[in-house]
Amino acid sequence: MGRAAAEQAAAAIRAAIRDRGSARIVVATAASQKEFLEELTNSPGIDWRLVEVFHLDEYIGLDITHPGSFRKMLLDQLIYKTGILNYHLLDGDGDVASVVQSASQAIASAPIDIAFLGIGENGHLAFNDPPADFEEEEPYLVVTLDEACRRQQVGEAWFADITAVPLQAISMSVKQILKVRELLAVVPGPQKAPAIKACFNGEISPMAPASILRTHANVTVYLDEDSAALLDRKLYSGSISSAPSK
Repeated sequence: MGRAAAEQAAAAIRAAIRDRGSARIVVATAASQKEFLEELTNSPGIDWRLVEVFHLDEYIGLDITHPGSFRKMLLDQLIYKTGILNYHLLDGDGDVASVVQSASQAIASAPIDIAFLGIGENGHLAFNDPPADFEEEEPYLVVTLDEACRRQQVGEAWFADITAVPLQAISMSVKQILKVRELLAVVPGPQKAPAIKACFNGEISPMAPASILRTHANVTVYLDEDSAALLDRKLYSGSISSAPSK
């Protein structure tokens, strides 16, 4: 699944560089994205010096050296491996208002070619937990993390217990995500199956934030057999791509 998603992602990056001279991308970092990013960094034919990277979200108050820091994951899993020079980290340890303003101005300066996303166990998109704000115009915002989201982070072994998980984060807004030319979500694992069912078998609703992806004209969701287990199989011939688990 990671390889199939990376092939599509790499093709989009190469096409943007060919057509516009550079590529502007958004990257999610989490346990679910590790294999995908590993495959992407090994993709041939990408001049990473021409790629500008924006981060999807980051905890507030978490040091960059912490294993759960998404900045650390972005650096380790993508930037250091490829030699990308133009990137925008969300410094959750800094002046948060300034970080949000700066990141919002940078990402709004030109269209984004492709965003790599995940979907949370509670259906969140970036850190937009339910009920998500579908109307916020600002590209980045400060959000409060719900208990289900924080428990997911403990389950992924980034934190010893829920009390260690930050209460707030900087997140890309839903509207900003939907402005991206192409969206690609990688969602493996049985723990994601209820969220996938809610987002793609249910109504489009702020209570299932990733359901809003169904309104985008160019989106691909990669699932494995576990994350797709509760879905109506008729959907597979529509907007959802399903790859077998390893």
